[in-house]
Amino acid sequence: MIKIERLVKWFDGQQVLHEVDLEVATGSITVIIGRSGGGKTVLLRHLIGLLRPDGGRVLVDGVEVSRLRRRALDEVRKRYGVVFQGGALFDSMTCADNVAFPLREKLHLPGTEVAKRVEAGLAQVGLEGMGAKYPAEVSGGMRKRVAIARALITEPQIVFFDEPTTGLDPILVNTIHHLILNLHRKLHFTAVMVSHEIPEIFEIADTVAMLHEGRIAEVGPPAVIQASTNPVVRRFIRGEPEGAEGT
Repeated sequence: MIKIERLVKWFDGQQVLHEVDLEVATGSITVIIGRSGGGKTVLLRHLIGLLRPDGGRVLVDGVEVSRLRRRALDEVRKRYGVVFQGGALFDSMTCADNVAFPLREKLHLPGTEVAKRVEAGLAQVGLEGMGAKYPAEVSGGMRKRVAIARALITEPQIVFFDEPTTGLDPILVNTIHHLILNLHRKLHFTAVMVSHEIPEIFEIADTVAMLHEGRIAEVGPPAVIQASTNPVVRRFIRGEPEGAEGT
């Protein structure tokens, strides 16, 4: 579904991505892990089309989206759902209106159809009857669920998750992970997720890619990553600082 070829990005004279290659299989959950500042979110923004590469390309279903502009890019984005870090809900809107926003902006559906879809979307993430509340009136875990419902409301083929469990306690992290996994099994979307949640993320990923200093250090199924002999991967999984290997 997604193919990244020799992707390069510079910011203010500093190279952030170094010829990154990565493939995301259709219908899979691919998780990108790595230290803060390693380029994970920059990579994700290229996939969404928020950044343009300085070299290389991004293909979605065979279309080179890294060179598309305006209407052509908007057409590709209709296939996307995005769960932003922190949720990025509109505080002035109710939870129901937050979920309805993509339907009104992208599909211009009649009010009755929007209401029907929003009710089903909230129920799908376990928030029946919560639509009239505002984001400030619900818990952090519920806000994450609203953000997921909004991302899925247009039935996207590809869903991007930018650290969807940031700020949650370990129990809620596992709850949100398993919600994503259950929705993936039901809806069969292709997922790309940026996450720091180690080792919890290994339970839901089909493929894990370790991005280190703008390069793919290793990629493979969770079991392969967990058994890696690459010192960079081993240190990250163990939560060890640089230079700690063998001490």
